[in-house]
Amino acid sequence: MNSIKEQWLIISSTPIYLVIIGLEIFLSHLQHKKSYTLKDTVANIYLMLLNGGLDLSFRVIYLTILAWFYDHSYVTWHHAGAYWLLLLLAEDFIYYWLHRFDHEVRFFWATHVTHHSSEKINFTVGFRSSVFQPLYRFIYFIPLALCGFKPVDILFIYAATQIWGIFVHTEFIKKMGWLEYIFVTPSHHRVHHACNPKYLDKNMGMFLIIWDKIFGTFQPELPEEEYETLKYGLTKNIEKHTPTNIIFHEWKQLWKDIRRKDIGVKEKWNYVFGPPGWSHDGSRMTSEQLREEEQNIGYKNITSENADTADLQIAMLYAGNKSEQNS
Repeated sequence: MNSIKEQWLIISSTPIYLVIIGLEIFLSHLQHKKSYTLKDTVANIYLMLLNGGLDLSFRVIYLTILAWFYDHSYVTWHHAGAYWLLLLLAEDFIYYWLHRFDHEVRFFWATHVTHHSSEKINFTVGFRSSVFQPLYRFIYFIPLALCGFKPVDILFIYAATQIWGIFVHTEFIKKMGWLEYIFVTPSHHRVHHACNPKYLDKNMGMFLIIWDKIFGTFQPELPEEEYETLKYGLTKNIEKHTPTNIIFHEWKQLWKDIRRKDIGVKEKWNYVFGPPGWSHDGSRMTSEQLREEEQNIGYKNITSENADTADLQIAMLYAGNKSEQNS
């Protein structure tokens, strides 16, 4: 059931990964950027292997499900060019919504948070996978199978756009001219990985940036004279980088929240399916609330002496300390 095209893609891209990662490490050392640490890189590889192993183990199941929907499709494609072009556009469009829901629904964020928990940005962070995503990602691809796209071709296009998605995890490529208007670029994706309030939950696309511009999640990278320097990671970074805590830390917090005795069913529901950072008592803040608070009080004028609880979260974030919630 495995696609020969997908296997060829993986084999042919691997040497490229090794070259660009080696080059980035060399440039990082040469320019004293400290873009890599051994601990972070090992964590990236560890998460990649877990994700890949789970994907391979579950692949027969989800390919069988997709094949069933493909067999019940009434759409037949006769033009190869149109088939591949529309599959690329449709897959990238669907991935945008998959990625957006991973950010906007805490249940899915608990899985996706592993990709954002690195405080670095480099090519190996592109391999820092959302470990459990293969268990539900295929559900988003069911409409593609119903539209007459072969399951193995869906996986091939997904793998191809993933390669592009890995290459945009770097600080060494600045702006890319006219490509910035159409494709996701390193500049766009640096914004996506930043934990500054203005940048939270922005630029969700994998290959094309047009979806973000259409659906209102686009944010350009701003020069430092207009906004502060990008800070990567979570608004509350992980304290214990153990193999299990990297994966389960948000699940542990979610479980702690829904076990509270002083809240009702509605509040429990919001802790699971509401946006990350939602809290029943205002002790934590969502991305939108952080953005609104930043706009209301002005991030350059915040001091811990005159800040209330919400303001203090912003002040701590700008000071490089830990705030009270995940992005």
